[in-house]
Amino acid sequence: MNAPAVAQEAAPFDLSRPLSALDKRFIQDKYEYYKYLRAYSPVHTMKIVGMKVMAMARHEDCLALVKDERFCRNRTTATGGSRLPFPVPKSIALLSRSMIVEDDPEHRRLRALVQKAFAPKTLNPMEARVEALTHELMDRCLAAGSVDLQRAYALEIPTTVIREMMGVNAAEMPQFQQSLRVLSEGMTGWNVMRTFAWDMPRLVQFVRDLLARKRRAPGDDILTHLIEAEEAGDRLSEDELVSLVFLLIIAGYETTVHLITNGVHALLTHPEELERLRESPELAGSAVEEILRFCSPIHGTKMNYAKEDVEIRGVVIAKGTPAVPLLGSANHDEAVFEDPERFDIRRDPNKHLAFSQGNHFCLGAFLARMETRIAIKTLLERSPDLRLAVPPEALKLQSMPFWHRYDGLPVHVD
Repeated sequence: MNAPAVAQEAAPFDLSRPLSALDKRFIQDKYEYYKYLRAYSPVHTMKIVGMKVMAMARHEDCLALVKDERFCRNRTTATGGSRLPFPVPKSIALLSRSMIVEDDPEHRRLRALVQKAFAPKTLNPMEARVEALTHELMDRCLAAGSVDLQRAYALEIPTTVIREMMGVNAAEMPQFQQSLRVLSEGMTGWNVMRTFAWDMPRLVQFVRDLLARKRRAPGDDILTHLIEAEEAGDRLSEDELVSLVFLLIIAGYETTVHLITNGVHALLTHPEELERLRESPELAGSAVEEILRFCSPIHGTKMNYAKEDVEIRGVVIAKGTPAVPLLGSANHDEAVFEDPERFDIRRDPNKHLAFSQGNHFCLGAFLARMETRIAIKTLLERSPDLRLAVPPEALKLQSMPFWHRYDGLPVHVD
C-alpha cells in the first residue's frame, strides 16, 4: 500500500522549517504531524534541546536506520569529538556511557552481562509474583474508589518488580522511587538545572552506596551478579556498573509505567474494544501488541550518528549528524498497517517497531509485555465498571521529546 495523499491546505506546519520536538501543538497532535511527514517530508529536520536531528517518518526508513551500519550510537565514533555535544557534570556524563549508546563490540559485551536477567526463561517464574502484586494494588484502589491509575497502579508494578530484581530493600523504596523520578522526569524543562546540580549527584551516590552494600552482603539479584562478573575479570569498572544500574532501572521500569497507562487510556476511549477484551480475555496478548503499535510511550530511539555522508529519500545526512527513527510514526504507516488510526486488539499481523529492532532491541521488552498484560487483565477483572474520572480532553501529555506519556490517568474503579 502507498501512503495516501494529505491535503496541502491541512498542513500542520511549514515544511520549509525544522519542526520542534517540544512544540506544544506537535506534542498534542503528533499523529497528525506524522501523517503529513510520511506523505511530504519522510526525512525531516527536527530541533531538540538546541540540536538539529534528522527524523525518519516512514516504517521502511525507520527499520533500515536502526540496522544501518553507516550509523552508530557513540557520537565520538562519528565525529571524533566528545560523546555529548555540550559539557555536562560527571554524574550526567555517566548516562552517556550506557550500553544503549555504545556500539559493538562494546555494546555486545555489556549486553551479554545483563540480558540473561531479562530473558523469558528467567522472567516466566515471576508471573505469579506480578499477578499477586496487581491484586494487592487493586485492593487499595478499590478501597479508594477513585485514583490516579498511573501513580496508584501503573507506577507501582514495575517499580516494585525492578526493585526486587535488583535486590533493593523495601526500606529504600522512597529513595529508589525518587531515583526513578530523576531519571524519568529530570532531563527536560526547568528541571534540568536542579537535576544537574543536585539530583543526579545524589542519585549517583545512592547507586554507589547500593553497590558497596551488595559487595558486603551479596544476594541472588542482578546487582550481585554484575559485581561478580566484574570481580571475575570482565573489566567492568565502577563507573560502568553505575551506568548499567541506570540502564536497568530505565529498561525495567520506564516503558512499562506509561505502556500500562496508555493502554488503559486506549481501551477506555475505545469502548467497543474494551468490551471485546472483557468478553475474550485470551486476546490480552494481542491487545498489548496493538497498544504498543497504536500508542506506545516511546516514539524515538537514542541518537544514531552518521559515520559518513548518507543519502535517504534524496536527503543527504552529513557525517556526524544525528538521526532518529520516529517509531510512533512508523507504527501508523499506511504502507504497512491497514487502517492504522483504528485501534484493533485483534490486528494481525502487527509488525510494529515499539521496541525498535536490531542490536538495540529493547532489553526490557519481554518484561514490559508481561507486566502490561497481567496489569490490564487484573484491572478489568476487578473493576467491571472502570471509567475515566475526567473528560478525555482534560488529560495532559507531557512535553518530553520522542515520548507519548500522560501526566496522570484519573479513573473510577468502584
